[in-house]
Amino acid sequence: MSRAFVKESDDAAPALPDLPLSDHPNYVTPRGLAQLHARLTAAQARRDVLMNSADTMAQQNELAPLERDLRWLSARVHSAIEVDLLTQPEDRVAFGASVTVDSAEGEQRYCIVGEDEADAEQHRVSYLSPLAQALLGAHVGDEVSWRRPAGDLVIEVVAIDYTCDTEV
Repeated sequence: MSRAFVKESDDAAPALPDLPLSDHPNYVTPRGLAQLHARLTAAQARRDVLMNSADTMAQQNELAPLERDLRWLSARVHSAIEVDLLTQPEDRVAFGASVTVDSAEGEQRYCIVGEDEADAEQHRVSYLSPLAQALLGAHVGDEVSWRRPAGDLVIEVVAIDYTCDTEV
């Protein structure tokens, strides 16, 4: 039977495929978990506004992607594993660390955070990133090789603390 003769519902928004979920553990800092909750709450509030709106065009255009985002955010919140930064080792780099490094390119400070918290502009790197993988387990004074597309870079760990979660 040709699709031309099948009546589709005019009021149902087309379902979009779900956003992919990471296969890795969903480690988050307390700040990252709060951000996920805030995003979920904002998306739920937007859905409520759309559902109560008389503007059916806005509903049709926004509702399907918003429902998809809600499913993804809900899954990320429910799978979150909050890491207590007070229990992290002070003498080596671990999840949630704020690490100051020095290299031929100068001194930089990076925060090692969860996948959903990563933000290159803020120097927040995912614990799965090549930089974080090079740094995890290192101590102050250690030199590690950061494998980058632009070429490997030897970096020295200058300082480690766990104030990353409090930085804006």
